[in-house]
Amino acid sequence: MRLKKITLNNIRSYENQTIEFAEGSTLLSGDIGSGKTSILLGIEFALFGLQPGQRGSSLLKNGKNEGRVKIEFVVDDKEVMVERTLKRGSKTISQDYCAIKINGEKRELSVTEIKNSILELLSYPGEFSKKQNILYKFTVYTPQEEMKQIILQDPVTRTNTLRHIFGIDKYKRILENISIVTSKLREEKRLKEGLTETIEQDRMNIISKENELETKHYNLVSVEKELFSKREKRKEIQGEKEEISKKIEEKRKFQQEIEKTKIMILNKREAVANNFETIKRIEAQIRELSELKFDELEIERLNQDIDLRKKEKEELNKKSLEVSTGIYSLDLRNKDNEKIKEKLIHIEICPTCMQDVGPTYKANVVKKLSLTTSENLEKIGLLNSEKKKILEKIDEINSNIFLAEKRIQELNILKIKLQGIDEKQVHLKEIEKSKRLLENDVRMLDKQIETLRNSVFELARFDKLFESKQDELDEAMGEERAVEIKVAELKKEIEVFSNQIEELKERIKRTEEIKKQLNYITELENWLSKKFTPVVSLIEKNVMVNLKSEFSTLFEEWFSMLVSESFNVSLSDDFTPIIEQHDYEIDYAYLSGGERTAVALAYRLALNQVINSMLSKIKTRDFVILDEPTDGFSDQQLDKMREVLDQLNVAQLIIVSHEQKMEGFVENVIRIKKENGASFVDG
Repeated sequence: MRLKKITLNNIRSYENQTIEFAEGSTLLSGDIGSGKTSILLGIEFALFGLQPGQRGSSLLKNGKNEGRVKIEFVVDDKEVMVERTLKRGSKTISQDYCAIKINGEKRELSVTEIKNSILELLSYPGEFSKKQNILYKFTVYTPQEEMKQIILQDPVTRTNTLRHIFGIDKYKRILENISIVTSKLREEKRLKEGLTETIEQDRMNIISKENELETKHYNLVSVEKELFSKREKRKEIQGEKEEISKKIEEKRKFQQEIEKTKIMILNKREAVANNFETIKRIEAQIRELSELKFDELEIERLNQDIDLRKKEKEELNKKSLEVSTGIYSLDLRNKDNEKIKEKLIHIEICPTCMQDVGPTYKANVVKKLSLTTSENLEKIGLLNSEKKKILEKIDEINSNIFLAEKRIQELNILKIKLQGIDEKQVHLKEIEKSKRLLENDVRMLDKQIETLRNSVFELARFDKLFESKQDELDEAMGEERAVEIKVAELKKEIEVFSNQIEELKERIKRTEEIKKQLNYITELENWLSKKFTPVVSLIEKNVMVNLKSEFSTLFEEWFSMLVSESFNVSLSDDFTPIIEQHDYEIDYAYLSGGERTAVALAYRLALNQVINSMLSKIKTRDFVILDEPTDGFSDQQLDKMREVLDQLNVAQLIIVSHEQKMEGFVENVIRIKKENGASFVDG
C-alpha cells in the first residue's frame, strides 16, 4: 500500500486541508499540539471508520455539524479513493456518507461494507471486520502511549491481546469449543445411558413371556384336542350311521392328505437328488475350468501374426492385380494384331502413302504380327502361371488367417468360460441353499405326516361307536361350549402376549440403536478429550514458543540500536520486556523517559516484523507510521534513529515528531503550523 493524498474538512483543528505524501520517508514536523497526530487519526478513520469505543466528537471540529475525510492510496496497482463523513445529530455524532472508488468505479456503501472492502483490499483476515482494528494498530500506526500501555498491562491481558493479534486465540476458541462439545456429549451420553438401562430387563421379560406363550400354545393344542373330542362325541350322539359315515369320510381325507404329503415328499426328495447331481456337475465343471490354462499373450501373438499375414496378403493382391493387368494388356495387343492382319488381307493401296501394297510386304507384316502374338501368348502363359502361384499363396494366407482367428475365438471363448467360474460358484451356492431348503421342507412334511397319522389314529376310535343316548347330547353340547370358550380365551391371551413380545422386541431394537449411538458418543468424547485436546494444546504451545523466540530476538536487536550496550533485554514467556543492566533486572517504571520510549519503540518495531512475517500477504507490510518515536530521547539516541530508519527498509514511512533534528533523517518534510486554533500545512 502507498498513501498518496488525504483531505481533511472540519476534522479536529483542520478546516479544509489537502496533504500529499511521497514515497520513501516523510516527516510531519511541527510544534506539540500543532495537529500532526490529527492527520494520522484522519488516515485511520478514512480506512476503518470509528473504532469501537471511539466517539465522533474526538474527530469532528468543535462547532461544526459536518466533517469529511477523503484519502487516496494505491494497492496492487489499484487506484483507491475512500470518502467518509461525520454528522452531528441531536445527541451524538455519527458516521454518515461512505463511498469507495476503485480504478474510477465509485460505489456508495454502508459503514460495514466499506470496512470489509478495505480489509479485502489490504488482505487483512476477515475476523477483524467486527472488531477493533488492532492489526492496523500494531503493524502500521500505534500511538506511542498505547504501546507503552501494552507493556505496562498485566501479563494475562497483554498475552491475550498478542494472541489475538497473532491469530493464535483460535486455538483457545478451539479448546473452548471442544469443552462445550464434550459437555454436550456427556449430557447426551447420560441421557442415552438412561434410555438403555432397561434393555437387559426387557430381554428377560421377552424370555419370560416367550416361555409363557409357549406354555399357552401347548395348552391351546391340548384344549383344541379336547374340543375336537367333545365335538366328535356330540356328533356320535346324533346318530350312529351319520357319525360313522362322517368319521370314516374324515379319516379318509386325512389318509388322502397323507398320500398327497408323501407325493410332495417324493417330489422334494427327487428335487434334492437333482440338486445334488447338479452340484456335482457344477463342481466338476468348476474343477475342469480351473484346470484350463489361458494365455493372454497367445491372443496378442496371434493378432500380430494375423496383421503380418494381412499385410503380406495385401502385397500379394497388389502383385496379382499387376499380373492381371499385364495379361489383359498382352491379350489386348494380340487382338489388335489380329485386327491388323484381317485388314491387310483387304488392303491394296496404303491409305497413308497412297502406294500399292504388295503380297510380299503383307506377308512380312503378317509374319511379324504373328511372331509378336506368339511372344505375347508365351508371356501370357508365364503370367498366368505366376498369377496361379500368387492366388495359391493368397489362399494359403487366408487359410492361416482363418485358423489364427479361429484360435483367437477359441481363446476368447475359453476366457469367457474362465470368467464364468464366479457365476458358477454363485449358482452353486444358490443350488446348495435350495437343496437345504428342500431338505427342511421334507423334514417339515414328515412331521406333518406324523401329525396326520396321529389324527387318523384319534379318529379310528370313533369307528366302534354306534350308539349313544339322547339325554347325553345336552351334556355333550354344554361341555363343547365350555371348551370353545376356553379356546377363545387362550387365543386372546396368546394374541396379547404376542403383541407384548413384538413391542418388547421393537423397543430393544430401538434401544440397541441408541446403544450404538452411545458407544459412538463415548468414543468421540474420549478422542476429543484424550487425543485432540492435547494435540491442539501442544500446537498452541509450540506456536507461542516460536513466536516468543522470534519476537524476543527482534526486540533485542532494535533495542540495541537505540540504547547503549550496558543494557540486555529479552522477553519473558508472557511477552513482558525484561531489562537487565550489569546482571541486575531493572523495572520498566524506573527507566528514564528516553529508555522507556526506546523499549516501547523496539517492542513496536519487533511486533511489526513478527506480524508481517506471520501474515505475509497483508498489503501494509511496506507502510509504517511512527508517532513521536523519539519522545524523551537524548541527542545520542536521536543520532541512532538514522540507523533505525535505514534498517526499517519500508516503501513508505511517515514519522510524526517535533524534533527538528529528525528532518535530516528523512527524504521529505511536511511542516504543520497552528494559528488561531486552525492547523494548516506551511509552504
